[in-house]
Amino acid sequence: MDFSGISPLLNLLPQRIISWSLKMYMVESKGGAIVCMLLALLFLGTWPAVLTLLERRGRLPQHTYLDYSITNLLAAVIIALTFGEIGKGTPSAPNFFTQLSQDNWPSVLFAMAGGMVLSIGNLSTQYSLALVGLSVTEVITSSIIVVIGTTMNYFLDDRINRADILFPGVGCFLIAVCLGSFVHASNAADNKEKLKSLSTEATGFSTDKEALKNNVRDSDVENGSGSAEKARAGTAGFLIELENRRSIKVFGKSTITGLAITFFAGICFSLFSPAFNLATNDQWHTLKEGVPHLSVYTAFFYFSVSCFVVGIVLNIIFLYHPILNLPKSSLKAYLSDWNGRGWAFLAGFLCGFGNGLQFMGGEAAGYAAADSVQALPLVSTFWAILIFGEYRRSSRKTYILLVSMLFMFVVAVGVLMASSGHRK
Repeated sequence: MDFSGISPLLNLLPQRIISWSLKMYMVESKGGAIVCMLLALLFLGTWPAVLTLLERRGRLPQHTYLDYSITNLLAAVIIALTFGEIGKGTPSAPNFFTQLSQDNWPSVLFAMAGGMVLSIGNLSTQYSLALVGLSVTEVITSSIIVVIGTTMNYFLDDRINRADILFPGVGCFLIAVCLGSFVHASNAADNKEKLKSLSTEATGFSTDKEALKNNVRDSDVENGSGSAEKARAGTAGFLIELENRRSIKVFGKSTITGLAITFFAGICFSLFSPAFNLATNDQWHTLKEGVPHLSVYTAFFYFSVSCFVVGIVLNIIFLYHPILNLPKSSLKAYLSDWNGRGWAFLAGFLCGFGNGLQFMGGEAAGYAAADSVQALPLVSTFWAILIFGEYRRSSRKTYILLVSMLFMFVVAVGVLMASSGHRK
């Protein structure tokens, strides 16, 4: 990008400001990397809550994911055209448009492979969020990412992170994961007791689940409208109303199915960051001599294009051939469905910018340390409690386990960030 037209204006600025403005597109300091990780943690912990909100309001997940895919790609384009073009490129670090015409296809393919597995993982997640729940889905997928992905990134990054700090952090994540599993088991037991104790005289509902679903009026549980005002969060009536309203019905579904989808998503997630690492640093020396490495912004663009294509193709197939007994839809129905579209667009932006910030921090401080964003269940659990009423009116045992899990996640994210190194 040519900045010659603004050069007279730049001459009026102090040299320190000019230097910063022309180099701010590269994160080079440990402090800057940590800021990127913290912002990524917030964004990546929030977008699944938005998808959960739409599913619980009854919007088909195929429609939501198609909208999400559009803005997820748009976020990568914005990052590439801003950070990727600010400042003067060099032969060793060319700008975004320059790299598009270079012979860097081995690295491009690594980036696109990462985008493919991320898209499949995200697609799986939107179903596991309904079947398993927001908090547990994030806990399980995050743990798999830390155990597999962080270990791979540590060796790919030539061990720039401090192993004596990094792997105890991984251990903290594993402890938190075990606690999260106990939280899920305890909360599930609490919900079963609530349904068993449901009294027709006290609530006006039948204890038969099918009859319960038929007797609930159409209402937006999350907004507290309609009959949701009579069924407070955490009660049996609330659970029944939610089942009646949501698009993915969970009553009668096997827990094993939900957990299998969740573990599959976690394995996909654990691979995208190492693939991106290979795309930007070429540890396997696949590029020809003299060809510069992909910048994080160019790699993220190719990564997101692949993610977009896979997501669009699979969800168009799912429109006409849905899974989990969802109703069939069509492109025409999708295009006319504006209910919640703005929220779906927001989810795409949050995920896109969250991934971009994670990669920016990882390029500066090591992708193993950047995996500290996998403490995102901290954020997801906050939204789960605040918006969806999870864990309300649960047992004392569940609350103790929940607090213990959150505490261990705080320790884990701090330890992983403390292991940050500096790429030479």
